[in-house]
Amino acid sequence: MTSTIDYRIFPGRAPEGTVTIPGDKSVTHRAFLLGALASGDTVIAGANRGDDCLRTAAALRALGVVIDDDGERFVVHGAAGRFAPAPRDIDMGNSGTGARLLSGLVAGQPFPTTLDGDASLRERPMGRVVRPLRLMGAVIDGRRDGSLLPLTIRGGDLRGIRYETKVASAQVKSAILLAGLFADGVTEVVEPALSRDHTEKMIVYLGGPLERTGDAVRVTGGASLKGAPIDVGGDPSSAAFLIVAGLIVPGGKVTVEGILDNPTRTAYLDVLEEMGGKITREAIAGDGPEPAMRVTAEESDLKAIDLGGDRIPALIDEIPVLAVAGSRAKGAFRVRDASELRVKESDRITATVRFLSAFGVDIREEEDGFVIGGNYRKGPFKGAKVSSGGDHRIAMAAVVAALAAKGKSVVSDVACVATSFPLFLPLLGRLGLEGAVTEKGR
Repeated sequence: MTSTIDYRIFPGRAPEGTVTIPGDKSVTHRAFLLGALASGDTVIAGANRGDDCLRTAAALRALGVVIDDDGERFVVHGAAGRFAPAPRDIDMGNSGTGARLLSGLVAGQPFPTTLDGDASLRERPMGRVVRPLRLMGAVIDGRRDGSLLPLTIRGGDLRGIRYETKVASAQVKSAILLAGLFADGVTEVVEPALSRDHTEKMIVYLGGPLERTGDAVRVTGGASLKGAPIDVGGDPSSAAFLIVAGLIVPGGKVTVEGILDNPTRTAYLDVLEEMGGKITREAIAGDGPEPAMRVTAEESDLKAIDLGGDRIPALIDEIPVLAVAGSRAKGAFRVRDASELRVKESDRITATVRFLSAFGVDIREEEDGFVIGGNYRKGPFKGAKVSSGGDHRIAMAAVVAALAAKGKSVVSDVACVATSFPLFLPLLGRLGLEGAVTEKGR
């Protein structure tokens, strides 16, 4: 018999206090991968310890990289880009970022590697990564002509290419750049809009040959990286759930310490401020390629806006919780040009519409987004029972909505939050919010 973990929310108290969140997933993945490519040691403090990032560390160990963990810090003993064949298929669990970035790394190795994942990851598209890697010379086999896991990648003898992506994607860009570090000549990626730039910043920080001109970024193959200490700032995407709770729950005031301060990751803060959110930001010093900051959010009267176009790539992970904020705003809140949401851990457009509808929100699904009427802005949501569908961001967004509801709510299948934010529910408790976890068979 299998079981499901439910979370029962008892609203009534305002979220108030100061918390520190786990390290950023995106930066943690890249610290492991680029630390393994470097010579010397890379000491990683504040790494995200969710299952996704631990899968990347385990994958590198399977490739012969020595990674120590004392519970506080990871030490990646750099292999200078020379790895060993994995003894078996590498299981990336539900980590789309890990699988796609690792594809670029193993494409540079002169032996075959097979990457696999859980049932959900096996249905997520890999073709956008596979196509450029094949153009660089990698031989890749997999389901649907290499568009789905498991993938067997036979690398080595790569050549630099110039590749224009149709959709701005940090994962695709990063996979190409990682492979480009092993390729002959220059590898250039041109995006329609700037996506997350953690890979570029970390390559430069570790002494790599990288240049940017407008929307194009290029690396030169064969150069070496050198290990260095990296303090991983708090995950901005995780912080978004606590910040929105502070904005929409009556009497709320939440401070989150040590959030990664990167414009390609904090665009949702700009959106919330544009909506009238009372948000303050303060810089915090740290070691590594990117700074951190302290963010405070307090209850605000929000106004709806229209989100679309070039803004979407930098907001894609925060859209479910931004929809919760938009449901409390005056006017019609619209998200468009976000069809990428349909190929995440779930179809997040349909999932967002479904859980907000259950809370009584006037929301209409569209092909590339949704429209929220905003007619519940003057009163609380109604309590509801909703399911995450196994998607961590849907689970957390639904919990935030429940905090602003009248009466008890239940969000089922919340174990998935461990994928990115294992401390989410405990941190809500530290902010004074009441809830209970229950497990039941099914």
